[in-house]
Amino acid sequence: MSAARAPAAGDKAATTTFSIIAAISVCHLLNDMLQSLLPAIYPILRENYGLDFGQIGILTFTFQFTASLLQPAVGFYTDRKPLPYSLAAGMGFTLVGLLILSRAGSYSILLLGAALIGMGSAVLHPESSRVARMASGDRPGLAQALFQVGGNVGSSLGPLLAAFVVLRYGQTSVAWFAAAALFAMILLLRVGHWYRHHGLGRLPHPTLRAVAESGYSRREIRLALAVLIALVLSKFVYMAAMTSYYMFYLIDRFAVSVQNAQIHLFVFLAAVAFGTVAGGTLGDRFGRKFVIWFSILGVLPFTLALPHVNLFWTGVLSVPIGAILASAFPAIVVYGQELMPARVGTVAGLFFGLAFGLGALGAAAIGEVADQTSIRQVFLLCSVLPVLGLLAGLLPRTRPADAVAAGSGT
Repeated sequence: MSAARAPAAGDKAATTTFSIIAAISVCHLLNDMLQSLLPAIYPILRENYGLDFGQIGILTFTFQFTASLLQPAVGFYTDRKPLPYSLAAGMGFTLVGLLILSRAGSYSILLLGAALIGMGSAVLHPESSRVARMASGDRPGLAQALFQVGGNVGSSLGPLLAAFVVLRYGQTSVAWFAAAALFAMILLLRVGHWYRHHGLGRLPHPTLRAVAESGYSRREIRLALAVLIALVLSKFVYMAAMTSYYMFYLIDRFAVSVQNAQIHLFVFLAAVAFGTVAGGTLGDRFGRKFVIWFSILGVLPFTLALPHVNLFWTGVLSVPIGAILASAFPAIVVYGQELMPARVGTVAGLFFGLAFGLGALGAAAIGEVADQTSIRQVFLLCSVLPVLGLLAGLLPRTRPADAVAAGSGT
């Protein structure tokens, strides 16, 4: 038996609680399914409201910037004062946002609905990531990946729902999905009860903060965070191009129907879901740094080829692009949490907030570039972004918190 093993509390904390991870993964699925309806119905909104690409970019910017602005603040606050039932309250914002989107009479009201959905995501992501860490035991990469894959699956369902429901019954049918938000609120109340009575004891106590973080110098942490931010920039600007403009690229270049383009987007997002689980599992086994390096830099040959191939190969290449890129994010989040294990919420809020914020800025910028040049030129420019993956070589190797505590404890 390891000398680092704590008594009963340590054994309990090392146990992976899959029922809670499954619950937050389902809620993440529902949340991201609902929020992905917004970009999936862009072609409908463009026609109904006469929007240009720049206005579509501002819609994405409004949703993602709202989420990115609030997520780090939510994580920072709840590290100090946990709010177990905030998850259900956040889903309430999403519910209201959906109802507004379904009945919006103007572009400004569309922006309000997008902002409310962003507020819901701002609460759900850092707090659910904290719950995943609480329930992870000794498998943090897998727990984070299972939580995130719920969101990936939900994002992939959005285009299908738009294709087969909203496209058929119109914009007002978006309100039907408020029932899914209500179900998620009920489930999140149960998760909040576990969080309050069982989960909080599984995270490092504030008095152990110095021990938990003593394995790294401030310089190492600052350098690692700067590198991770650059890698998140590379990943999420490219992902913004795919999620917001891939359908327009297919329609413009290959003259496919809106429904056909939505199915192609579903294939890409399904590959993202697969890659997320793979990245978390491989990170637990081979280390976060290896997965981060491979997932950002390894996608480069595929992104470079994408703008130069026909429709069939575009669909084929979208699969490894989605899978390899997606494998990075659970590894990045867990890597950051291993750097600062007593600041789980802050780290989750920082990286989920950056993901949304950089995606928002990227979407707005991409929309303007597309208006000034062409949607094809956008994909040529974005294809080189994974070169930033070379920065992963600067990351220090992580040391799990229990090993650090063992070295400084007895």
